[in-house]
Formats: sequence, C-alpha cells, structure tokens
Amino acid sequence: MEDELLSKLEKRLGRIHARQRLGIETDHEAQIFGQGLNFFHIENWYSVHSLIRHVLKLSGLYWRGCRNAESVVVKHNAIECATLPTLFDGFTILHISDTHVDMSQRAMRRVVELVSGMDYDLCVLTGDYRGKTFGAYDAALEGMARVTAHLKQPILGVLGNHDTIRMLPGLEAMGIRMLQNECATIVRGDQEIFVAGIDDAHYFRVDNIEKVASDVPDGAFSVLLSHTPEIYRQAAHAGFDVLLSGHTHGGQICLPGSIPITLDSVLPRRFGSGAWRYRDMVGYTSVGAGSSVVAVRFNCPPEITLHRLCRPADRFNTADP
Repeated sequence: MEDELLSKLEKRLGRIHARQRLGIETDHEAQIFGQGLNFFHIENWYSVHSLIRHVLKLSGLYWRGCRNAESVVVKHNAIECATLPTLFDGFTILHISDTHVDMSQRAMRRVVELVSGMDYDLCVLTGDYRGKTFGAYDAALEGMARVTAHLKQPILGVLGNHDTIRMLPGLEAMGIRMLQNECATIVRGDQEIFVAGIDDAHYFRVDNIEKVASDVPDGAFSVLLSHTPEIYRQAAHAGFDVLLSGHTHGGQICLPGSIPITLDSVLPRRFGSGAWRYRDMVGYTSVGAGSSVVAVRFNCPPEITLHRLCRPADRFNTADP
C-alpha cells in the first residue's frame, strides 16, 4: 500500500516533493521541540491536552467552552484591489480553515447548515483537516467528505501542519483541487485571476512561493492560499495581491476583548486574526471553523468567511446635480 501511495504521489507532485514531504513527516511529525518555524509545538504535546481539559472542568468552564466551539458564525470581508479585472468585481470566495473535523463534529454540522444554499463563486480550504498531527486519518477524510458534499464547485485547498500528504488522494477524490505549490486559473469571459497554493510552511516547511509566483503573469490579480500567515513577507514581495490563511485559531482561548494568549505563530499579533494589510498585499487570517488541542473556545468564536472582491469606487465619477 505504501509503494502504491508513493507512486500516486510522485505522479501527482513529482518525485522530489513527494519523497521530501513523506520523509519529513516520518522524521518529525510528532516532534514537540525544534521543528518548523516555532521551537515549541503544544499541538504535539498530548499529555498537556488532558491537563488543559481537566483544569477547565475543575473551573466549571469546560462545557461553556464546548458550546462556544460549536457556534460557528459567518464573517463577511470586503477585499478592495485596483488590479482586479472588471468582470470579477463582486466575485465571492467562501473561505473555510482549520476544520479539524474528527474532533469538531458538532461544529462541522453547524458548518453544513451555514453553507447549504449559500451563494459564492469559489470555495477555498486552508488546511488542518485532521485533529491530531500524526496517526490515523480515515476519520478526517470521512468528516471532510460529509462537509464537501454540501460545498459548491470549484473547491481549491492546501494542506496544513496537522495534515499528512497521505491524505491528498482522498481529498482530491472528493472534488477538492489541492494546490501543492501550484497555481489555478479562474476565468470569467475573456478575463482571469490566479489562485496559488503552497504546501505547509509552518511545521513541515515544504512551501515554494517562488515556484507558484512564477506561474502568475506580471500584473495579473493573484490570491495565495497558505495554511499559515507567517509567510506574509515572502508573499507580499512575490507580488501577490491577497493572502488567505488560517492556522492561528485567533488564539482559540482568548482573554476578554479577544486578546489571544498564544497564536502558535511567528508574526505580528495584528496578523493573527481577521483582515490586515502588509505593504501592497491584503491579508485575512481565519480563526478557523474547528478547534485544536481541546475542542473549546473562549472570546474567539469559530468562523467561516465570505470574501467579496471589489474594485475601488471611483470617487470622481459623480453625476452633476
């Protein structure tokens, strides 16, 4: 089975990328210290997960946190860009991130309720479909199949730091076009925009922004999908107009005022959730639809996001009275 999977991945990704990703997973996928952009990875320290759950139960907050984690909301975000082709003015992207479906089943049922009948032009998934960072992934694929059955095509996705490359064939069998340092073209009439996606840059560090940026023509409107926003500098300097990401969960357990205790990321805190800008690039970091480590949330409701692309209003084109 492993030889068959490797053969499929090599055909899909190329020999070097497939073997590199599988090899790094084998060496480091459950490592707590030293791998990736962060030195410390709480998501891999499973004894601490039980401790956090126990402390919350003793404090009486656990079940409230569980209810919060199930209450997924729809956020709306306008992305204004002068390079957007006119035929794409009003183009809407449904952005779903960090589903962790096998440990966020009730939240996923809420997601299905929200997306059923929703109007949008493109769906993008920015990684972390699995709850754990290693081990079995069948439950994650089954959960994603239940969610994607209610999503409209086209669907583009990238992998996150919780996801094994072994999940790729199963995700693509659901109709998700997984972008592994690759670029997709979206066409309307005689105009087009480009949506690129990179492999995980946070933990496995197998992203290649240079490769995907080279597939975007000069001056074309482009969106980069990345599980983590930590590559904001590279993305902006590569010329991308928009960066859509997740990973941080917005902190997931936050102080009043949505102040995160930790973002598990190397980046300015203002990039940890919601809309932001860096140089000429617009960014959005989803706080995620699911939950990680412990399926609770405080002062940070889970979300799916509708991004509306629009051209700047012409402030000088006003009719005479």
